[in-house]
Amino acid sequence: MSVSQIIINADDFGLSESANRAIADAFDKGLISNTTMLANGKAFDEAVVLANKHGFCDKVGIHFNLTQGIPLTDDIKYCATFCENGKFHNRINRLKLLNESEKTAVYKELSAQVKKLKNAGFIIDHADSHHHIHTALFISPIVLRICRESGINKIRLHRNTGAIPCYKKAVKNIYNKRLVKKGFYTTGLFGSLKDIDSDLPPDIEIMVHPDYDKNNILIDRRNFENGTPAGVPLLSISDKFGVELISYGDL
Repeated sequence: MSVSQIIINADDFGLSESANRAIADAFDKGLISNTTMLANGKAFDEAVVLANKHGFCDKVGIHFNLTQGIPLTDDIKYCATFCENGKFHNRINRLKLLNESEKTAVYKELSAQVKKLKNAGFIIDHADSHHHIHTALFISPIVLRICRESGINKIRLHRNTGAIPCYKKAVKNIYNKRLVKKGFYTTGLFGSLKDIDSDLPPDIEIMVHPDYDKNNILIDRRNFENGTPAGVPLLSISDKFGVELISYGDL
């Protein structure tokens, strides 16, 4: 990748009507170059319509999800590691060894998520995950297997830029080196807008979460305040740093 080219990926496509509109708006304004989609998102069908209407179907990846919403398959709903009352509970122990039934349930669920995107007409150009679950120690091998079987050969790194404790850096580096060793393509660095100061490193993917705040301003969502998206205005990285945006399909 050229030193002047970066990827800006919008996570959470399909999460909500607000996030969907914001992502389509961000594409139209040239603020992002990729998005990743939640197959089980409550606004999935609307997201499909918007991707076609705004012409970015070829820039959609999969946002694997084991932490929020209702699963697409039944077996995982009965796995206490992942679900409670039939919904993902987002209390996963990322260092927990999975038993065989849990591995099978995860495989079925994530495979169904890939299938749903493909059935909607998307050629999945890369993979990442909701709450970075694809990097969890005993989940990542299942993710890599599904990606290989599904023809997805580009995957997001474990975050490796910005302020990271030394012990976490070691774990992240092991994952990232393994990803490349397994033959997957990715960027050299990955982080969020919060990890970028005055300089923009080359060969980086920047993660954003486009949404609208209470004043209907397009933002990079950082959290929710009383159920309303809150964050910082989503501005042009290209204008600020003089870089060219590319998509994962260009790697």
